[in-house]
Amino acid sequence: MRVPASVRPTGSLFADPRIRWGGGLMGAVWLIGILGGLTGLTEWPALVLYVIGGLGVAVILGRTQGWATLGVTKANLRAATLWGGGIGVGLMLLDWINTFFYYRGGGAPMEAMETILVGMGFLYLFPVLVLAEELLWRGVLLFGLRDSGLNAHLTVGLTTLFYALNHLFVAPVPLFERWLMVGMALPIGVIGGYLVLRTRNVWAAVWLHGLSLVAMVADIFIIPGLARG
Repeated sequence: MRVPASVRPTGSLFADPRIRWGGGLMGAVWLIGILGGLTGLTEWPALVLYVIGGLGVAVILGRTQGWATLGVTKANLRAATLWGGGIGVGLMLLDWINTFFYYRGGGAPMEAMETILVGMGFLYLFPVLVLAEELLWRGVLLFGLRDSGLNAHLTVGLTTLFYALNHLFVAPVPLFERWLMVGMALPIGVIGGYLVLRTRNVWAAVWLHGLSLVAMVADIFIIPGLARG
């Protein structure tokens, strides 16, 4: 893939517009999330900025720098779909087994998340969340860091770490449920990151992440009944 001159390594990490835009958004989201938690506004403002900002940054950079610089391309689309979808199904099955024994052992349900998904109707917005997150973390920031000269392992490690910790600042649920989401985010970040670097296509991570959310929905609404029945 040809990298435009404006996003080629220049010796300074923050010379890359993808790092400036993505990093700036991440900082703003975390700051608003902290302020929301301290002032009683909760994390909803941070979550809204996170989703709208992630999509907005991707659109701006895609139109100005080229969508291929974010991994939004038809190149290797078939491989990205097969690998992302295949591994996503495998992780989904493992998650269901793990969750089954979690509830069988008396684990506490994710009541706040269930309220948000069903009571507030946010379940249908999950595809938008997946797209916003993957365009930001495995599109803007992953390719920005890699093309700026970082090695593949450090790139995947940093984006996975920040992506996982991000759930502590934007998830409007109790801390226990946030840490469960952090744990779920780690394999998505690691596997999705390497798949995207391998295929140079962000849709591999979109498939992986999308299936993981399908698994989470079953974790909340189906698996508890099976484990306790």
